[in-house]
Amino acid sequence: MKKIGQYPLSNYPELQKQLLSMSKSFKHAMLLDSHNYPDPYGKYERLAAFGAYRLLEAEKDAFDQLANFYEERPSWLFGHLSYDLKNDIEQLSSDHLKHFDFCQLCFFEPMHLLIQRRDSTDLEYWSTEKVKGIEDLMHLKAPTSPIMDHGNIRWSARQTKKQYIEAVNALKEEIRYGNIYEINYCQEFYQKEIELDPLSLAEDLSFNSPMPYGGYYKNGEDHLICASPERFLCKRARKVIAQPIKGTAKRVANKEEEIIKKRLKDDLKEQTENVMIVDLMRNDLSKTAAKGSVKVEELFGVYTFPQVYQLISTVSSELAEDKNFHELIKGAFPMGSMTGAPKISAMKLSEKYECFRRELYSGSIGYIEPNGDFDFNVVIRSMLYSSKSHYLSLAVGGAITDMADAEKEYEECLIKAEAVLKMQDQKE
Repeated sequence: MKKIGQYPLSNYPELQKQLLSMSKSFKHAMLLDSHNYPDPYGKYERLAAFGAYRLLEAEKDAFDQLANFYEERPSWLFGHLSYDLKNDIEQLSSDHLKHFDFCQLCFFEPMHLLIQRRDSTDLEYWSTEKVKGIEDLMHLKAPTSPIMDHGNIRWSARQTKKQYIEAVNALKEEIRYGNIYEINYCQEFYQKEIELDPLSLAEDLSFNSPMPYGGYYKNGEDHLICASPERFLCKRARKVIAQPIKGTAKRVANKEEEIIKKRLKDDLKEQTENVMIVDLMRNDLSKTAAKGSVKVEELFGVYTFPQVYQLISTVSSELAEDKNFHELIKGAFPMGSMTGAPKISAMKLSEKYECFRRELYSGSIGYIEPNGDFDFNVVIRSMLYSSKSHYLSLAVGGAITDMADAEKEYEECLIKAEAVLKMQDQKE
């Protein structure tokens, strides 16, 4: 891949529409946008990758295949890690109905790549093809048809509120029996037989809920529309950063903001949830870390997002000299914030008590650079849509501990889904 040119970026909302429209011409595309959130570890404000110059789709021995794929040709790679990848790592299964064609692991080397670096107002254009510049790419590749209105969405709940509360109370019994300490329990909202334009959903969600790890991902006829506030793993040289989220409060008017934020930070239940996952993340990173390098850089940081406040901790390590990036990711996947502890027991109970298959939800999307650095999010606050089966899915979840109140946990799920549900309120 060669750098074709560099262009001043003046009107990003209009460019975003063009980039979304361009994705129609490619089977594989990914747009990542940090929405100008402050991030000491972020290198890029925006990345847009189009077309698969090379493609890896793996179901078995996925991380070994990823390592071979990268070593064959170190290059930019974009793709996903499905939550179902847990079945390749451990002796686990996913038995609920599968609605999407996302394989367990998929990465593509893009034909075209647009980069806006942090603190830059320029857009770099890189390509594997002989294209003169971004103007030619837009002219040649962007379809003339506009992004269409996604129309009315009528969400159905996979389980009733009563069923959710019964499941949470049953999981609390599992905790009291000592089978687990904490579990991330999830539920699904969905609509069948709906024809819509996923690009319209992506544009609306980006406007209504701008998040630091949001984006749009197209994989054949499957689409991810993502507004994630959570980073899974980031690698910079040999430094590794994980930033698990556990702890949520609804955002309020400015005059009450500091009160609610302090209440969240001091809440014993939220602290307990957070510290359990921090300990789990420390353990996961220690598998590939240089001796004595695992550190908690921030504990119980309160961060503000459009609809909620979140309790985020930062755990770091130094990657051991004899370890590679794929071993690091494998050792930490799935992320503890979406499983619970102990991890394997929690995943087994999630499969037992949840009423749907997570698939890409609570997995990850992101990029790998030619030098082996990477950045991956946690797929939450997201919609999945199949343009083949016309199935739309929105999943939300939360941490369940012995102190959990099932009624409040249900309400927290609705708060987390509010950005998406609000979009529909505005249409009606």
